[in-house]
Amino acid sequence: MSTYQKTKKEVLDQWEVSKEDGLTSQEVNNRLEQEGYNEIADKEKVPTWKLFLETFKDAMVVVLLIAAIVQLVLGEVIESIIIFIVILLNSVISVVQTKKAESSLDALRDMSAPEAKVVRNGTSQTIMARELVPGDIVQLEAGDYIPADGRLLEAESLKINEGMLTGESDAVEKETEPIKEEVSIGDRINMVFSSSLVVNGRGTFVVTATGGKAEIGKIAEMIETAESKQTPLQRKLDSFSKKLGIAILLICIVIFAVQVGRIWFSDADVDMTKAVLDALMFSVAIAVAAIPEALQSIVTIVLSVGTNKMAKQHAIIRRLPAVETLGSTSVICTDKTGTLTQNQMTVTETFLPGIEDPFSSEKWVMSEELLIQTAALCNDSYINEDKNEIGDPTEIALIHLAEKQKQPYKELRNKYKREAELPFDSDRKMMSTVHTINNERLMLIKGGPDVMLDKARFILIDGKEEELTSDWLEKLHQQNEAYSKQALRVLAFAYKKLTKDHELTLEDEKDFVLIGFTAMMDPPRDAVYGSIEEAKKAGIKPVMITGDHKTTAEAIGKEIGLMDEGDLAVTGKELDKMSEQDLDEKLEQISVYARVSPENKIRIVKAWQRKNQITAMTGDGVNDAPALKQADIGIGMGSGTDVAKDSAAMILTDDNFVSIVKAVSVGRTVFDNIKKSIAYLFAGNLGAIIAILFAVIMNWANPFTALQLLFINLVNDSLPAIALGMEKSEPNVMKRKPRKIDDGIFAGGTLRSVIIRGLLIGVAVIISHYIGLQHSEEMGVAMAFTTLILSRTLQTFPARSNVQTAFGAGFFQNKYVLGAVGVGFVLYAITILPFARDVFHIPAEFGWSQGWIAFGLAIASVILMEVVKIVRNK
Repeated sequence: MSTYQKTKKEVLDQWEVSKEDGLTSQEVNNRLEQEGYNEIADKEKVPTWKLFLETFKDAMVVVLLIAAIVQLVLGEVIESIIIFIVILLNSVISVVQTKKAESSLDALRDMSAPEAKVVRNGTSQTIMARELVPGDIVQLEAGDYIPADGRLLEAESLKINEGMLTGESDAVEKETEPIKEEVSIGDRINMVFSSSLVVNGRGTFVVTATGGKAEIGKIAEMIETAESKQTPLQRKLDSFSKKLGIAILLICIVIFAVQVGRIWFSDADVDMTKAVLDALMFSVAIAVAAIPEALQSIVTIVLSVGTNKMAKQHAIIRRLPAVETLGSTSVICTDKTGTLTQNQMTVTETFLPGIEDPFSSEKWVMSEELLIQTAALCNDSYINEDKNEIGDPTEIALIHLAEKQKQPYKELRNKYKREAELPFDSDRKMMSTVHTINNERLMLIKGGPDVMLDKARFILIDGKEEELTSDWLEKLHQQNEAYSKQALRVLAFAYKKLTKDHELTLEDEKDFVLIGFTAMMDPPRDAVYGSIEEAKKAGIKPVMITGDHKTTAEAIGKEIGLMDEGDLAVTGKELDKMSEQDLDEKLEQISVYARVSPENKIRIVKAWQRKNQITAMTGDGVNDAPALKQADIGIGMGSGTDVAKDSAAMILTDDNFVSIVKAVSVGRTVFDNIKKSIAYLFAGNLGAIIAILFAVIMNWANPFTALQLLFINLVNDSLPAIALGMEKSEPNVMKRKPRKIDDGIFAGGTLRSVIIRGLLIGVAVIISHYIGLQHSEEMGVAMAFTTLILSRTLQTFPARSNVQTAFGAGFFQNKYVLGAVGVGFVLYAITILPFARDVFHIPAEFGWSQGWIAFGLAIASVILMEVVKIVRNK
């Protein structure tokens, strides 16, 4: 039997304590030894030095290190230093990003109450909350944070905000009676939970769980054990870099062996030492040519550009790779309150007997006046000087109703002062206040329709008080039921005339005159309807996960188009009864989850991930943190807890689902642009490799030096690759399905583009190299280098789109591309200046005629790239 199902006496007996005396000092010490302190355990962090060393496990890094060491041994100090700097920079960037990660457990610890008022040794005292043990008797009052989980023994008008656990903003009215059936955390109204806040009343509870055993401690454990997901791009790049690193190493070894073997078995009289060194240089050149040294930095910069675009869509990115992940999202698990809805209770329907369309006429009847007066006067909420709304959301909705009807609630309260009151409580489900209105002393009452209808004797129709007949009672019950089916929160309003000297008592709350009903809800955001439709067109399934009741969640889901025909809504309790197999079978049909626990949320996310779906999860409470961390992309709310924000990869500043869909569009564009940048880099590198391999086969001199290749990879190629990251969205960006999780980085025609562009660049370089070799080896190197750098720079234009030509994509639309190409030409021009020629191995004989030949070959290769694109897309 769970604690909330036991009586107060049973719980006290279980912990061997009395409410009056509390625990003795000896009992406290014994329990501290058994249970430990009431705090969340620290997580052991990986040392920085270990993280730094782990970055050198990457296969491409290993190949570069070998290349740098070979260069150093051969006396090429500048080349080796440059390679070492690149490796160190990449390692530092990786460590910094890792160290920025999880601070969510620290934020969770900060939420713990510092002190607690307890009864020990028969006296009341204040202690440090970390010293609490199960069995302690704790006293609460308004403004206190709950220091541990416990079972309530006393509750006087006690209301507690448990939003950090349940996700719902309404304060929970607490009771002390046992609950017979099994219920979720949000319905355990005789329990209190660590880190929730007392907003009203007083109470006393016995501690039943501390530290890691409390609900918040369980959440901390889930956060710690939840898997931090690599993004799809990270996974693909990691996998690709391992394969590429191994392949490059093998190719280098084979080329070295072929070169040495060819010399060894030849009859020519050659210097063997020099020949072996030349073969080593060939191998190093292959390694340097194949590895895109600036790739990580370029991807980081393109992602940063995406974060700036997303910030304009109210989405703040905390971890750069989240930009790309969002673009590949196929499932969005979203909260209801504040994300799909406005997070403001609003009166949407009014029912006044005998009036077909209330408040439609300029001249009001008595029923309309009394309803607005009761809504504003029998009400404790208000809006302060800073325009903050203070009070129960339901009551705030009523003062907004008065304001909307041009009856300012402050003016009504100043005009009709409150003379007496019977505050609301959960037993009566009513509130009453007394005011003198139009020289009549009236008791104004509001409350739950079921209770109010049972106690009403009269009904106000067309300004006349009539007997509440069984026919009218039936109509009123039907109206209340109709509103309830729409998941509307219904309030009934009534009044009763009192004599001048009458003293108000609870006995007066009967035989009153019923005025009518208001029905309210937290309405959907206006733009949500279109965003849900857009998400579905983009192949994304939106799923609502909320702590609200099933009826309310289902009604909202249907209204906004989130639920289609045949879709299901399930509660957390129903989910608990499902096996993993049952959940997997029904998962794609379930669009709404209601009254869920933190364990439910993380289970839902894992279920979608088992189906290889990239899953986004939104949340604002502590209860959301484990699922936010487990999800492929966690989306925290700007108004949420620090714990949720620290567990998230992205934060929505406006808490709006619409912003998520807009951010998905940006994410898809960013990924497209990253692929364009990667394709640009690899196509250029492939062209260089083809030229080197052809030289090996033909026994020509090496067409490039390692420094030339490093200059192109690190300096010249960087700006065009970054400029491609500034491209605008492709026309069909939100009309295509999300890419599959198994798709490689070269999927979708990217590999074909890389091969075609790489071949054309390679052929142009080979021709140029051959022409130069007719003069000398040095001229061959100069012409090959010139053709390679110019063709790689110019291929920026065809790289802008796999579908459209450079002019079709808007030639002047991306000014960054034009600027990058211009800078590329300037950088090349520097290499042929007199002071730089020796460094880049360009002979003095290299002049305008050789330059124009190289430029012509580069232009021809780019024109052919565009021709192939046109033919392929016909």
